[in-house]
Amino acid sequence: MGGWWLDDQGRRGLLVAVLLSGPAFAQATSSSSSASSEEVIAWAGEDALSGGVVDGVEDPNQGPPEGSEPLAEPGAATSLTEDALAQALPPRIGPGDAPPRGATITDPAATPPPSEATPPGKKKKSKPGPQQEDSLGEDTTALDDTPPEEVQTVRVFGRVYARASADERVKYQRTLSIPSARVGVGTSLPNLEAEVSADLADTSLLKDAFVRLADDKKRFRLYGGQFKAPFLQRRLEGSWSLPIQGRGLVDDYLTDTYELGGRRLGLMGEVRLKSLWDVRVSAGVFQGAKDELGVRTKEDLAGRVSVSPIKKRLTLGVSTYVAEALDRARRHAVAADAELKLGPLAVSGEFVTGRLPVGPFTAQLMLASWTVPMGPEWALQPVLGAEGLQLRGDVEGRGHSVVGGLNLLLGNRFRGQFQVERALRPGDAAPGIEYSLQLATRF
Repeated sequence: MGGWWLDDQGRRGLLVAVLLSGPAFAQATSSSSSASSEEVIAWAGEDALSGGVVDGVEDPNQGPPEGSEPLAEPGAATSLTEDALAQALPPRIGPGDAPPRGATITDPAATPPPSEATPPGKKKKSKPGPQQEDSLGEDTTALDDTPPEEVQTVRVFGRVYARASADERVKYQRTLSIPSARVGVGTSLPNLEAEVSADLADTSLLKDAFVRLADDKKRFRLYGGQFKAPFLQRRLEGSWSLPIQGRGLVDDYLTDTYELGGRRLGLMGEVRLKSLWDVRVSAGVFQGAKDELGVRTKEDLAGRVSVSPIKKRLTLGVSTYVAEALDRARRHAVAADAELKLGPLAVSGEFVTGRLPVGPFTAQLMLASWTVPMGPEWALQPVLGAEGLQLRGDVEGRGHSVVGGLNLLLGNRFRGQFQVERALRPGDAAPGIEYSLQLATRF
Protein backbone atom coordinates (compact mmCIF):
# COMPACT_ATOMS: atom_id res chain seq x y z
CA MET A 1 0.00 0.00 0.00
CA GLY A 2 1.54 3.33 -1.11
CA GLY A 3 1.70 6.49 0.98
CA TRP A 4 2.67 10.10 0.93
CA TRP A 5 5.48 11.77 2.77
CA LEU A 6 3.79 14.41 4.91
CA ASP A 7 5.67 17.17 6.63
CA ASP A 8 4.40 19.00 9.72
CA GLN A 9 2.22 21.32 7.61
CA GLY A 10 0.67 18.37 5.82
CA ARG A 11 -0.10 16.50 9.07
CA ARG A 12 -1.79 19.50 10.58
CA GLY A 13 -3.77 20.12 7.38
CA LEU A 14 -4.90 16.51 7.37
CA LEU A 15 -6.14 16.79 10.96
CA VAL A 16 -8.04 19.98 10.08
CA ALA A 17 -9.64 18.24 7.11
CA VAL A 18 -10.80 15.34 9.26
CA LEU A 19 -12.29 17.67 11.85
CA LEU A 20 -14.03 19.90 9.24
CA SER A 21 -15.32 17.02 7.17
CA GLY A 22 -17.21 15.43 10.07
CA PRO A 23 -20.34 17.60 9.88
CA ALA A 24 -20.40 17.47 6.07
CA PHE A 25 -20.13 13.71 6.11
CA ALA A 26 -23.01 13.43 8.60
CA GLN A 27 -25.22 15.58 6.32
CA ALA A 28 -24.25 13.59 3.21
CA THR A 29 -25.05 10.34 4.95
CA SER A 30 -28.54 11.49 5.92
CA SER A 31 -29.32 12.69 2.32
CA SER A 32 -28.08 9.50 0.62
CA SER A 33 -30.01 6.89 2.57
CA SER A 34 -30.68 4.98 -0.70
CA ALA A 35 -27.00 4.13 -1.18
CA SER A 36 -26.31 0.42 -1.36
CA SER A 37 -24.84 -1.38 1.62
CA GLU A 38 -21.93 -2.51 -0.57
CA GLU A 39 -20.94 1.12 -1.24
CA VAL A 40 -21.14 1.97 2.46
CA ILE A 41 -18.97 -1.02 3.34
CA ALA A 42 -16.46 -0.09 0.65
CA TRP A 43 -16.18 3.48 1.92
CA ALA A 44 -15.91 2.33 5.53
CA GLY A 45 -13.01 0.03 4.67
CA GLU A 46 -10.96 2.82 3.16
CA ASP A 47 -8.06 4.12 5.20
CA ALA A 48 -8.37 7.84 5.94
CA LEU A 49 -4.60 8.20 6.07
CA SER A 50 -3.92 6.53 2.71
CA GLY A 51 -4.86 9.62 0.69
CA GLY A 52 -7.51 7.73 -1.31
CA VAL A 53 -5.13 5.00 -2.45
CA VAL A 54 -6.12 1.42 -1.76
CA ASP A 55 -3.79 -1.48 -2.56
CA GLY A 56 -1.69 0.73 -4.80
CA VAL A 57 -4.69 1.77 -7.03
CA GLU A 58 -5.49 5.45 -7.12
CA ASP A 59 -8.91 6.79 -8.02
CA PRO A 60 -8.49 8.80 -11.27
CA ASN A 61 -11.49 11.01 -10.44
CA GLN A 62 -10.07 12.01 -7.09
CA GLY A 63 -7.84 15.00 -6.63
CA PRO A 64 -4.69 15.16 -4.60
CA PRO A 65 -4.80 13.76 -1.07
CA GLU A 66 -6.32 15.76 1.67
CA GLY A 67 -3.86 18.01 3.41
CA SER A 68 -1.50 18.31 0.42
CA GLU A 69 -2.97 21.65 -0.61
CA PRO A 70 -4.38 24.62 1.33
CA LEU A 71 -7.98 24.21 2.40
CA ALA A 72 -8.63 27.92 2.54
CA GLU A 73 -7.25 31.15 1.21
CA PRO A 74 -4.36 32.72 3.13
CA GLY A 75 -5.56 34.94 5.90
CA ALA A 76 -8.82 33.02 6.34
CA ALA A 77 -9.99 31.14 9.46
CA THR A 78 -7.41 28.40 8.80
CA SER A 79 -4.66 30.44 10.42
CA LEU A 80 -6.63 30.58 13.67
CA THR A 81 -7.16 26.81 13.57
CA GLU A 82 -3.48 26.28 12.80
CA ASP A 83 -2.48 28.32 15.84
CA ALA A 84 -4.85 26.36 18.10
CA LEU A 85 -3.53 23.03 16.79
CA ALA A 86 0.06 24.18 17.18
CA GLN A 87 -0.61 24.74 20.85
CA ALA A 88 -2.45 21.43 21.26
CA LEU A 89 0.07 19.26 19.43
CA PRO A 90 3.37 18.60 21.21
CA PRO A 91 6.48 19.72 19.29
CA ARG A 92 8.61 17.07 17.64
CA ILE A 93 11.81 16.60 19.66
CA GLY A 94 14.56 14.40 18.29
CA PRO A 95 16.84 12.25 20.45
CA GLY A 96 19.60 14.88 20.41
CA ASP A 97 17.43 17.98 20.43
CA ALA A 98 16.94 20.22 23.45
CA PRO A 99 13.37 20.96 24.54
CA PRO A 100 11.97 24.35 23.47
CA ARG A 101 12.32 27.27 25.83
CA GLY A 102 9.57 27.30 28.41
CA ALA A 103 8.56 23.67 27.80
CA THR A 104 8.09 21.44 30.84
CA ILE A 105 9.16 17.82 30.56
CA THR A 106 7.50 15.49 33.03
CA ASP A 107 9.03 12.15 33.91
CA PRO A 108 6.21 9.64 34.43
CA ALA A 109 8.42 7.53 36.71
CA ALA A 110 8.91 10.50 39.05
CA THR A 111 5.19 10.96 39.60
CA PRO A 112 3.99 8.85 42.56
CA PRO A 113 0.88 6.73 42.12
CA PRO A 114 -2.32 8.29 43.44
CA SER A 115 -2.37 5.84 46.33
CA GLU A 116 1.10 6.92 47.50
CA ALA A 117 0.61 10.66 47.11
CA THR A 118 0.18 12.64 50.31
CA PRO A 119 -3.19 14.38 50.44
CA PRO A 120 -2.63 18.14 50.14
CA GLY A 121 -2.97 20.12 53.33
CA LYS A 122 -3.05 17.03 55.56
CA LYS A 123 -0.49 16.87 58.39
CA LYS A 124 0.61 13.81 60.28
CA LYS A 125 -0.78 13.97 63.80
CA SER A 126 1.26 12.89 66.80
CA LYS A 127 -0.25 10.81 69.55
CA PRO A 128 -0.16 12.20 73.10
CA GLY A 129 1.57 10.38 75.90
CA PRO A 130 5.15 9.29 76.68
CA GLN A 131 7.44 10.08 73.78
CA GLN A 132 11.10 9.61 72.94
CA GLU A 133 13.40 12.48 73.79
CA ASP A 134 14.87 14.61 71.03
CA SER A 135 18.19 14.93 72.87
CA LEU A 136 20.74 12.17 73.37
CA GLY A 137 22.02 14.10 76.37
CA GLU A 138 18.62 13.78 78.06
CA ASP A 139 18.20 10.11 77.14
CA THR A 140 20.98 8.09 75.48
CA THR A 141 18.38 5.71 74.01
CA ALA A 142 16.52 8.53 72.24
CA LEU A 143 17.37 7.39 68.68
CA ASP A 144 17.89 3.67 69.29
CA ASP A 145 14.44 2.60 68.10
CA THR A 146 14.14 5.19 65.31
CA PRO A 147 14.36 3.76 61.76
CA PRO A 148 17.65 4.82 60.10
CA GLU A 149 15.82 6.56 57.23
CA GLU A 150 14.01 8.81 59.74
CA VAL A 151 17.13 9.92 61.63
CA GLN A 152 18.17 13.40 60.52
CA THR A 153 21.84 14.02 59.83
CA VAL A 154 21.65 17.40 61.57
CA ARG A 155 18.86 18.20 64.03
CA VAL A 156 18.11 21.29 66.08
CA PHE A 157 15.99 20.93 69.21
CA GLY A 158 14.89 22.94 72.19
CA ARG A 159 12.36 23.30 74.98
CA VAL A 160 10.91 25.99 77.22
CA TYR A 161 9.31 25.50 80.66
CA ALA A 162 7.39 28.34 82.34
CA ARG A 163 6.23 27.82 85.93
CA ALA A 164 4.10 29.60 88.50
CA SER A 165 4.08 28.31 92.09
CA ALA A 166 2.84 29.13 95.58
CA ASP A 167 4.51 27.55 98.64
CA GLU A 168 3.09 27.26 102.14
CA ARG A 169 6.59 27.59 103.63
CA VAL A 170 6.73 31.21 102.46
CA LYS A 171 3.06 31.97 103.17
CA TYR A 172 2.01 31.05 99.64
CA GLN A 173 4.01 33.79 98.07
CA ARG A 174 3.59 33.47 94.31
CA THR A 175 6.71 32.83 92.26
CA LEU A 176 7.15 33.00 88.48
CA SER A 177 10.15 31.31 86.91
CA ILE A 178 11.63 29.74 83.78
CA PRO A 179 13.07 26.43 85.04
CA SER A 180 14.45 25.52 81.61
CA ALA A 181 15.14 27.19 78.26
CA ARG A 182 17.16 24.53 76.47
CA VAL A 183 18.56 24.74 72.93
CA GLY A 184 20.86 22.31 71.22
CA VAL A 185 22.14 20.84 67.98
CA GLY A 186 23.15 17.28 67.19
CA THR A 187 24.42 15.25 64.28
CA SER A 188 24.04 11.56 63.46
CA LEU A 189 26.37 9.78 61.05
CA PRO A 190 26.69 6.02 60.46
CA ASN A 191 29.31 5.48 63.19
CA LEU A 192 29.47 8.86 64.88
CA GLU A 193 27.06 11.03 66.83
CA ALA A 194 27.67 14.34 68.56
CA GLU A 195 25.57 16.82 70.51
CA VAL A 196 25.93 20.22 72.14
CA SER A 197 23.20 21.82 74.25
CA ALA A 198 22.88 24.78 76.58
CA ASP A 199 20.26 25.99 79.04
CA LEU A 200 19.78 29.73 78.88
CA ALA A 201 17.81 29.72 82.14
CA ASP A 202 20.51 28.00 84.21
CA THR A 203 23.57 29.50 85.86
CA SER A 204 25.55 26.59 84.39
CA LEU A 205 25.02 27.40 80.73
CA LEU A 206 26.61 24.33 79.10
CA LYS A 207 24.66 21.11 79.61
CA ASP A 208 25.85 18.49 77.14
CA ALA A 209 28.88 18.44 74.86
CA PHE A 210 29.98 14.98 73.78
CA VAL A 211 30.73 12.63 70.90
CA ARG A 212 29.64 9.02 70.66
CA LEU A 213 31.37 6.39 68.53
CA ALA A 214 29.65 3.10 67.64
CA ASP A 215 30.11 0.05 65.46
CA ASP A 216 27.82 -0.67 62.50
CA LYS A 217 25.28 -2.60 64.58
CA LYS A 218 25.30 -0.13 67.52
CA ARG A 219 26.35 -2.84 69.96
CA PHE A 220 29.49 -1.12 71.28
CA ARG A 221 29.67 2.59 72.02
CA LEU A 222 32.24 4.97 73.41
CA TYR A 223 31.29 8.36 74.91
CA GLY A 224 33.62 11.28 75.49
CA GLY A 225 32.82 14.76 76.80
CA GLN A 226 30.19 16.05 79.22
CA PHE A 227 27.07 13.92 79.69
CA LYS A 228 25.01 12.14 82.34
CA ALA A 229 26.76 9.58 84.51
CA PRO A 230 24.92 6.21 84.48
CA PHE A 231 23.41 6.43 87.97
CA LEU A 232 19.79 6.72 89.23
CA GLN A 233 17.03 5.84 86.79
CA ARG A 234 15.10 9.00 87.78
CA ARG A 235 18.08 11.15 86.71
CA LEU A 236 18.72 9.24 83.49
CA GLU A 237 15.14 9.65 82.28
CA GLY A 238 14.58 12.74 80.18
CA SER A 239 12.69 15.61 81.81
CA TRP A 240 10.12 15.59 79.00
CA SER A 241 9.35 11.92 79.64
CA LEU A 242 8.80 12.51 83.37
CA PRO A 243 5.14 13.23 84.18
CA ILE A 244 6.08 15.46 87.16
CA GLN A 245 7.72 18.86 87.47
CA GLY A 246 11.34 18.42 88.51
CA ARG A 247 12.90 15.12 89.57
CA GLY A 248 11.86 14.88 93.19
CA LEU A 249 13.23 15.19 96.69
CA VAL A 250 15.70 12.27 96.60
CA ASP A 251 17.36 13.25 93.32
CA ASP A 252 17.72 16.85 94.46
CA TYR A 253 19.36 15.76 97.71
CA LEU A 254 21.78 13.18 96.27
CA THR A 255 22.67 14.84 92.97
CA ASP A 256 22.45 18.57 93.62
CA THR A 257 23.54 18.63 97.28
CA TYR A 258 26.09 15.79 97.44
CA GLU A 259 26.96 15.50 93.74
CA LEU A 260 26.34 11.80 93.27
CA GLY A 261 25.80 11.47 89.53
CA GLY A 262 24.47 14.11 87.21
CA ARG A 263 26.29 15.65 84.24
CA ARG A 264 30.08 15.27 84.38
CA LEU A 265 33.11 15.38 82.13
CA GLY A 266 34.18 11.83 81.52
CA LEU A 267 34.80 8.81 79.34
CA MET A 268 32.30 5.92 79.21
CA GLY A 269 31.91 2.64 77.36
CA GLU A 270 28.62 0.90 76.67
CA VAL A 271 27.54 -2.52 75.39
CA ARG A 272 23.99 -3.29 74.22
CA LEU A 273 22.75 -6.73 73.16
CA LYS A 274 19.18 -6.48 71.88
CA SER A 275 18.87 -10.21 71.24
CA LEU A 276 19.63 -11.03 74.89
CA TRP A 277 16.76 -9.34 76.79
CA ASP A 278 18.08 -6.02 75.51
CA VAL A 279 20.99 -6.13 77.97
CA ARG A 280 22.75 -2.79 78.39
CA VAL A 281 26.00 -2.37 80.37
CA SER A 282 27.52 1.08 80.91
CA ALA A 283 30.64 2.02 82.88
CA GLY A 284 32.78 5.14 82.97
CA VAL A 285 35.22 7.37 84.79
CA PHE A 286 34.24 10.98 85.52
CA GLN A 287 35.74 14.17 86.80
CA GLY A 288 35.51 14.56 90.56
CA ALA A 289 33.64 17.34 92.35
CA LYS A 290 35.19 20.23 94.27
CA ASP A 291 35.55 20.01 98.03
CA GLU A 292 34.78 22.67 100.62
CA LEU A 293 38.01 24.53 99.75
CA GLY A 294 37.27 24.50 96.02
CA VAL A 295 39.90 21.88 95.23
CA ARG A 296 39.02 19.30 92.58
CA THR A 297 38.90 15.79 94.06
CA LYS A 298 40.03 12.64 92.34
CA GLU A 299 38.00 10.84 89.69
CA ASP A 300 34.63 9.19 90.26
CA LEU A 301 33.42 5.85 88.88
CA ALA A 302 29.86 5.00 87.79
CA GLY A 303 28.14 2.04 86.16
CA ARG A 304 24.74 0.59 85.34
CA VAL A 305 23.30 -2.71 84.09
CA SER A 306 19.73 -3.02 82.77
CA VAL A 307 17.65 -5.77 81.13
CA SER A 308 14.19 -5.95 79.57
CA PRO A 309 12.78 -9.47 80.08
CA ILE A 310 9.47 -8.27 78.64
CA LYS A 311 10.27 -6.05 75.67
CA LYS A 312 8.94 -2.48 75.97
CA ARG A 313 6.95 -3.47 79.07
CA LEU A 314 9.31 -4.35 81.93
CA THR A 315 12.81 -2.97 82.54
CA LEU A 316 15.03 -3.85 85.51
CA GLY A 317 18.26 -2.08 86.39
CA VAL A 318 21.07 -1.71 88.92
CA SER A 319 23.41 1.27 89.11
CA THR A 320 26.21 2.55 91.34
CA TYR A 321 28.27 5.68 91.87
CA VAL A 322 31.54 5.96 93.81
CA ALA A 323 32.94 9.44 94.38
CA GLU A 324 36.72 9.78 94.85
CA ALA A 325 37.05 6.12 93.91
CA LEU A 326 40.86 6.25 93.96
CA ASP A 327 40.99 7.96 97.34
CA ARG A 328 38.78 7.94 100.44
CA ALA A 329 35.45 7.17 98.71
CA ARG A 330 33.42 8.92 101.39
CA ARG A 331 30.42 9.20 99.07
CA HIS A 332 28.98 6.20 97.33
CA ALA A 333 25.59 4.65 96.57
CA VAL A 334 23.90 1.66 94.94
CA ALA A 335 20.41 1.77 93.39
CA ALA A 336 17.98 -0.84 92.04
CA ASP A 337 15.09 0.21 89.81
CA ALA A 338 12.15 -1.26 87.91
CA GLU A 339 9.77 0.19 85.32
CA LEU A 340 6.50 -1.36 84.10
CA LYS A 341 4.42 -0.13 81.16
CA LEU A 342 1.01 -1.63 80.44
CA GLY A 343 -0.65 0.38 77.69
CA PRO A 344 -1.65 3.76 79.16
CA LEU A 345 -0.35 2.81 82.64
CA ALA A 346 3.30 3.49 83.58
CA VAL A 347 4.73 2.62 87.02
CA SER A 348 8.33 3.01 88.16
CA GLY A 349 10.12 2.44 91.45
CA GLU A 350 13.67 2.75 92.78
CA PHE A 351 15.51 1.91 95.99
CA VAL A 352 18.82 3.60 96.88
CA THR A 353 21.29 2.98 99.70
CA GLY A 354 24.78 4.28 100.38
CA ARG A 355 26.91 6.60 102.43
CA LEU A 356 27.23 10.38 102.56
CA PRO A 357 29.62 12.53 104.64
CA VAL A 358 26.82 12.79 107.23
CA GLY A 359 26.48 9.00 107.44
CA PRO A 360 24.58 6.08 105.86
CA PHE A 361 21.29 6.70 104.11
CA THR A 362 18.44 4.94 102.33
CA ALA A 363 15.86 6.31 99.90
CA GLN A 364 12.79 5.13 98.01
CA LEU A 365 11.06 6.56 94.94
CA MET A 366 7.75 5.59 93.30
CA LEU A 367 5.81 7.18 90.44
CA ALA A 368 2.67 6.20 88.50
CA SER A 369 0.80 7.83 85.62
CA TRP A 370 -2.20 6.98 83.45
CA THR A 371 -2.71 8.49 79.99
CA VAL A 372 -6.37 8.95 78.97
CA PRO A 373 -6.84 9.93 75.28
CA MET A 374 -9.39 12.70 74.69
CA GLY A 375 -9.11 12.87 70.90
CA PRO A 376 -6.59 12.36 68.09
CA GLU A 377 -3.98 14.58 69.79
CA TRP A 378 -5.35 15.55 73.22
CA ALA A 379 -5.01 13.50 76.41
CA LEU A 380 -5.31 13.82 80.19
CA GLN A 381 -2.69 12.26 82.43
CA PRO A 382 -3.28 11.83 86.17
CA VAL A 383 -0.04 11.45 88.17
CA LEU A 384 0.72 10.15 91.66
CA GLY A 385 4.12 9.78 93.32
CA ALA A 386 5.80 9.29 96.70
CA GLU A 387 9.39 9.46 98.00
CA GLY A 388 11.21 8.80 101.26
CA LEU A 389 14.71 9.59 102.56
CA GLN A 390 16.29 8.35 105.80
CA LEU A 391 19.64 9.42 107.32
CA ARG A 392 20.99 6.93 109.87
CA GLY A 393 24.42 8.24 110.89
CA ASP A 394 25.60 10.75 113.42
CA VAL A 395 23.09 13.12 111.84
CA GLU A 396 19.71 11.45 111.84
CA GLY A 397 16.78 12.74 109.88
CA ARG A 398 13.91 11.88 107.62
CA GLY A 399 12.38 13.39 104.55
CA HIS A 400 9.33 12.49 102.54
CA SER A 401 7.03 13.82 99.83
CA VAL A 402 3.70 12.97 98.23
CA VAL A 403 2.83 14.51 94.89
CA GLY A 404 -0.32 14.41 92.79
CA GLY A 405 -1.20 16.20 89.61
CA LEU A 406 -3.01 16.34 86.30
CA ASN A 407 -1.34 16.91 82.93
CA LEU A 408 -2.99 18.12 79.73
CA LEU A 409 -1.11 16.80 76.70
CA LEU A 410 -1.26 18.07 73.12
CA GLY A 411 0.54 15.60 70.90
CA ASN A 412 4.16 15.33 71.95
CA ARG A 413 5.05 19.02 71.71
CA PHE A 414 3.03 20.76 74.44
CA ARG A 415 1.75 20.00 77.90
CA GLY A 416 0.21 21.87 80.79
CA GLN A 417 0.88 20.48 84.28
CA PHE A 418 -0.92 21.24 87.52
CA GLN A 419 0.75 19.71 90.57
CA VAL A 420 0.30 19.64 94.35
CA GLU A 421 3.15 18.44 96.57
CA ARG A 422 3.28 17.97 100.33
CA ALA A 423 6.89 17.46 101.38
CA LEU A 424 9.25 17.50 104.33
CA ARG A 425 12.63 18.33 102.86
CA PRO A 426 15.97 18.20 104.67
CA GLY A 427 16.22 21.34 106.76
CA ASP A 428 12.45 21.92 107.02
CA ALA A 429 10.90 22.20 110.48
CA ALA A 430 7.53 20.89 109.26
CA PRO A 431 5.96 19.60 106.06
CA GLY A 432 4.67 22.17 103.60
CA ILE A 433 2.34 22.24 100.60
CA GLU A 434 3.29 23.70 97.25
CA TYR A 435 0.95 24.37 94.31
CA SER A 436 2.48 24.78 90.88
CA LEU A 437 1.37 25.21 87.28
CA GLN A 438 3.80 24.64 84.44
CA LEU A 439 3.46 25.13 80.68
CA ALA A 440 6.01 23.29 78.60
CA THR A 441 6.75 23.03 74.91
CA ARG A 442 9.54 21.59 72.81
CA PHE A 443 10.63 22.00 69.22
